[in-house]
Amino acid sequence: MALGLDTVGRKLLWSVGLPGLLAALLGLGYFWREAQIAARDATHDEAMVLAEFVATTFRLPTPEGLPPHFPVSELMQSDTRLLRSTAELNILSPDGHIRWSVSPREVGTRHPDAERLAAPGPQWARSDAHETEVLRSLGEKACEGCHAGAQDTRVGMVHLRVAEPVVHRELTHALGAALVAVLVLGAMLIVATGTSLHFFLTRPLRRLTAAMRRAEEGDFLVRAEVRGSSDEISRLGAAFNAMLARITSMKAEEIDTHRDLQVTKWKLSLKEELEERIAELALLFDVARSVNSTIELSELLSRITQLVPERLHIPDFSIMLVNAEGLLEVKSTFPEHPELEGMTVQPGDGASGRAAELQRVVYVPDVTDPSSAFARNGLMPGHDTGAVLCIPMVHMDSVLGVLNFRRPEVASFAPEELELLTAVADQAATAVKNAMLHAEAVKLTMTDPLTGVPNRRHLFARLELEVARAQRFGTPVSILMVDIDHFKKLNDAAGHRAGDETLRKVCDVLRARLRKVDTLARYGGEEFMLVLSNVSKNDAFDVAEKLRRSIMEAPQLAAPTQPGGHITVSIGVATMPTDSTTQDSLVDCADAALYASKRAGRNSVTSYAPGMELHPGRERGLARPNDPSAPTTIAKA
Repeated sequence: MALGLDTVGRKLLWSVGLPGLLAALLGLGYFWREAQIAARDATHDEAMVLAEFVATTFRLPTPEGLPPHFPVSELMQSDTRLLRSTAELNILSPDGHIRWSVSPREVGTRHPDAERLAAPGPQWARSDAHETEVLRSLGEKACEGCHAGAQDTRVGMVHLRVAEPVVHRELTHALGAALVAVLVLGAMLIVATGTSLHFFLTRPLRRLTAAMRRAEEGDFLVRAEVRGSSDEISRLGAAFNAMLARITSMKAEEIDTHRDLQVTKWKLSLKEELEERIAELALLFDVARSVNSTIELSELLSRITQLVPERLHIPDFSIMLVNAEGLLEVKSTFPEHPELEGMTVQPGDGASGRAAELQRVVYVPDVTDPSSAFARNGLMPGHDTGAVLCIPMVHMDSVLGVLNFRRPEVASFAPEELELLTAVADQAATAVKNAMLHAEAVKLTMTDPLTGVPNRRHLFARLELEVARAQRFGTPVSILMVDIDHFKKLNDAAGHRAGDETLRKVCDVLRARLRKVDTLARYGGEEFMLVLSNVSKNDAFDVAEKLRRSIMEAPQLAAPTQPGGHITVSIGVATMPTDSTTQDSLVDCADAALYASKRAGRNSVTSYAPGMELHPGRERGLARPNDPSAPTTIAKA
């Protein structure tokens, strides 16, 4: 059996067997030591007795006719048990020579250890674990009869060395056998105890541990083997099985609960997704409602700029529209950056230009990435980090503009947001297109399609505002009535296409020499009217004269079919409040002045003078200004 202590049986075995074995060994060692001490003491006593006995033998009388100390010789030659136990027994002379010995061949020789033994000093006895050595001096008062001075000096020495007695050796062998017997018995006891513990304790516990390990790994259907119900291990196995049964039940409940939780989580995720979709739809609805509630382009862009960043938590936003030159022009920003509005970007330049050029979304997760350098289009100064998203507004395969979104965090736009913002861009594109169509329709209703200047409807709307401002603030307002001379002759000689081209060229010359606050409009046929805000009558006459000369000197207006080989105009000037106090009479005064210029030979400027409107050759009954279909009131000459 292995010596490890990894099982309860082995622990119990070593807890019981090892102390018993150690106690037996300690007891045996104790008795062995005591036996050695007793044998040594007995050997010492036996040596002392033998030394005394030998010394006493010297006092015995010697029979007549025998050598001196004959009893000593006889004793040395005897075969007694007492002498057999001696290892060495010698009678030495004072100088160390052997006089008598149990070994006759040593008699007469000098003892090998004579120096030590013959050294002056008292008699002594030494003992160790294996032998006892005794040195006894010979010489007393009784020896003075034969040895003079024996009482005072040493006449001889008894040297005795007794080896370990036989009984001591037998005792040692007996104790060794006992030790072997104890070891064998202990080993047998350990084997028997270990075998018993293995079958009755270790193996059942090992099976129970294996079942517990499988249960620890998640196999809750395993059961421990239970044999009987009397011992603790069986009851422990039964309790473990009951616990596993309960755990199995709880695991089944946990599985059911987990499944219910998964279903609930799935439903919650669907609910959250539904809420997100509803929020997105609500945003799209708000965007659609907001952008479709107006058809004014500027107001529409303003609403988009305020609504989208607020609802989508976007800190930087801008709207770019394609202008007449085909460039992307910044129309609105959030937060407001007036210095950016009006800036233009070429298609293909930067992220915005790339989005417009490709007509697809351009997303730059990190503008600091060298591979995304085109993202920096200069529209958001100081923003050198973060993510940029540019979505084109496309309508019928035509790019109307680009929506620019930026967040300071890197990769901060989720895929779901891309879809939502793309939908917002589509809504905005539709609304922007409608606003553009509306603006174009309004422009068509207010602009003369031939010359591109405001038509008669817009003219009188503008004139009404200027007259009201003049009446309120007491400032003058002048109007110039311009008519192209001999226009019918031009149409008859060169054709109506040439006449139309002449009308456009005359408008270009007039428009180039007017202020931005002035209004140039086509009054009807070959007639034009100019509204000069806050201009006196004399200043208006000077302006009219400059315009007349500009047309007469314009090289593009040369016309061989016309008198003088050039296009000329006649102009009538009228001013409020100098000539009139109402809008209708002011127009009539200008018309009367124009008629006077025609009568004066054309290619001239005439300011209104009282009575001009009463000339008998002038047609009366001017059409009202709010009637755009009314014909001109001046007969064409």
